[in-house]
Amino acid sequence: MTIDLTNGEFRSLLDLVYIGNWILNSTRGNDRIEEYDRIESKIFDLCSGTPLSALVEHRLGVAFPSRAFQEGGIQDAIAYYEDGVFFDILAEELAKRDMDYPEITGENYGELTERMEKYLAEFNENGVENVSIEGVDAE
Repeated sequence: MTIDLTNGEFRSLLDLVYIGNWILNSTRGNDRIEEYDRIESKIFDLCSGTPLSALVEHRLGVAFPSRAFQEGGIQDAIAYYEDGVFFDILAEELAKRDMDYPEITGENYGELTERMEKYLAEFNENGVENVSIEGVDAE
């Protein structure tokens, strides 16, 4: 298979591959999905000998995203994603809790989204500053 990409398009592909593998494997510890690690390595190895060679490092014959790649803003993109997902999930869970964890149907979906929107507005304005948990002292 051959894919023609400009250096800019290939650079974007590197971001997508890295983020995809990071999402799938970053929390798995020793239970990583090795197929995704191999594909990431194969894609990053294509940087060798190109203007993008600074984005790859080799250890024991295996290609890895370089420190330059990892420190080049990709972690900011991941953090932005994590913040969005965190607040969306938290808003949904709090809204469901407020509704006493019903099965979500067409009849109560509007109430769920309305409650979620209120939480999201609060998080957007104040982050977690106003979140507290009974019985846990904030020292």
